[in-house]
Order: sequence, then structure tokens, then C-alpha cells
Amino acid sequence: MLHVRSIWNGAISFGLVSIPIKVVNATESHSISFRQIHLEDGGRIRYRKVCELDDREVSQAEIGKGYEDADGTIIPITDEDLAHLPLPTAKTIEIVAFVPADRIDPLHMDSAYYLAVGGAPAAKPYTLLREALKRSQKVAIAKFALRGRERLGMLRVVGDAIAMHGLLWPDEVREPEGVAPDTKVTVNDKELDLADALMDTLGEIDLTELHDEYREAVEEVVAAKAAGEAPPQAPEPASGGKVLDLMAALENSVRAAKESRGEEPAKAEAQVKSLPQRKSARAAPKQAAGKKSTAAKKTAAKKTASSARKSTSKTTQGAKKTTAKSTAKSTAKSTAKSTAKKTPAKKTTSRKRTA
Repeated sequence: MLHVRSIWNGAISFGLVSIPIKVVNATESHSISFRQIHLEDGGRIRYRKVCELDDREVSQAEIGKGYEDADGTIIPITDEDLAHLPLPTAKTIEIVAFVPADRIDPLHMDSAYYLAVGGAPAAKPYTLLREALKRSQKVAIAKFALRGRERLGMLRVVGDAIAMHGLLWPDEVREPEGVAPDTKVTVNDKELDLADALMDTLGEIDLTELHDEYREAVEEVVAAKAAGEAPPQAPEPASGGKVLDLMAALENSVRAAKESRGEEPAKAEAQVKSLPQRKSARAAPKQAAGKKSTAAKKTAAKKTASSARKSTSKTTQGAKKTTAKSTAKSTAKSTAKSTAKKTPAKKTTSRKRTA
């Protein structure tokens, strides 16, 4: 920390306690910067600081600050003018309140800084403020002046240090008007359950595992062109159609997330069913059981009807057989009688012819 150049020196005003501190940047940019070049010959395009009156380039040492009035008049402002501003925050981070951390909307957060002790005498009050913030589980709201304007700040504990987040003024944060959908949309419990399942499947992540893949890809392109090779080509984007079925999209997302973690899809489905508020999902087996019982009733009715048909068929067949037997008997008797009457006549005739 001592090797980092401070961007502001002053003190924290904690009631009647003054804590000398140095403000250093808590963040750094690793983004790749490009130079502007002339496409015809590759020459660098540079911006030169030229005085309009003299029409000549001036050095940084010759450049100061000036405020442009409404009529275009430039009023010079020196660093000494700013150093003697009639504000207590010109060289002081003035703590004005202590509030719970959840009272600060992240939309208000701006740049982040570390506050380093400004010498050995500041160690005791610095530690006192740090431990007071820890025990109270609150953050300090402060006002300070930096880079030409007064700002709001939030002091909180990070490890053994005190960090300060610059905060935007309330009137610098826009209201979210016209951002939310203006059409009425209803989300049901099953869709929320699947969204919860997807959130649980993705789970948490260690932020230290994340890195800037865009910067790495740009570095690969630069390295390839420097070596005279063809730069790597981007893979073809997946042809994604319009999502019409939100439930299917959520289910597929849960399944894909599970597979990416090396888990079987069946586990993902089981997890979706095991989440809270599964009344509609649990009612499904009961409905299936109801269908089974209805099917069983229909089967039993079919069996009863079949039995009835069989018994009716048997009765009909029996009746037919009985009728056939009686008909046969009566027919046989009638035939026998007629035969018996006709036979003697034949015999008589036969005898007469023989004589």
C-alpha cells in the first residue's frame, strides 16, 4: 500500500477526532487501449494542445484551469484558489452519519478508494474507527472534495483497511421510468419454481475465477498479426430461434446447467420436483391414480358386459338347442307315423301283383 501513489491527502473528521489519511485508488484498469492511426500509411494520429491566440503548441507546465462564463469569458482558477475554498471538506473527509449498509443503493456507488494511514500517530484513531464500524455493522456516510468538486462517500471495512466508495448525489441517479415492460404479464408458480431451480443449479461462484475473455481474445489477435499469421476466427453463433415456450426454455436451461457441471439430466429433473411449492406437480400422481381407477371401472364394466353377453349367448344357444331337439322329435314322430301308414299299402299291392 505504501508503494501506491496517493491521489489526495487529508484527514477523516470523526467528531472531534481527526485521522490523517492518504487516498489511493482501490481499482485498476486492465483494458487494452488502441492508438489512432492513419489508414493510408499507418502513421500515429496525435492530439496537440495548441493555444488559439498564439497558434502554437504548449507544454503541460503552461496549462492551467479556467471557467467559461455564460458570455464566453474565461475566468482563470488556480490551485491556490481551490485550496482555500470556504468548505470543511476541502481537505477533510467529514463523516456526517452512520447507517446500515443495506440503506445504500448500489446505483449510487461510483469509484472505490482505500484510505491509508497518514503516519504513525494516525494508527490509533484509524483502528478505533475501523473497529467501531465492524462492531456496529454500519457504514459511514461522508462528504469530501476531490478533483474539483464535493462528493459523497461511504466508508466501510475491507479486511484490516477502511475503504471509501464515492457516491453519486441523489439527483444524479435517474428514475427507471419507461424501462419496465408496459404490458401486463402474469408469471405462474411453476415458472417461478423452474427459475428457482435454474438459480440453484447455477449456484454461487468465486469471483476470482472470472476473467476478461474479451481482453484475452484481443491479445490473441494482436499476437497473431504481429507474427504474420491469420487471426483466429470466431465460432459460428448458435442459431437460436425465437423462444415461444418459456417453460421449455427454463427446463432446457436447468438440464444444460446440470450437464455442464457433470451431473446427469435425471438429477436435474428430480431437483425441479423437489423444490418448494410443488402442489401442482405432486397432484399429478393423484390425477394419474384417478385415471387408473376410472380405467379400472371401465375395464370392469367391459368385463361385466362381456359376461352378460356370454350368458345371453349361452341362453340363446340353449334355447336354440332345445327348440331344435323338440322340433326334431316332433318331426321324427310325424315322419314315423306317415311312414307307418304308407308301408302296409305297399305290401298289399305287392302281394296282389304276385298272385
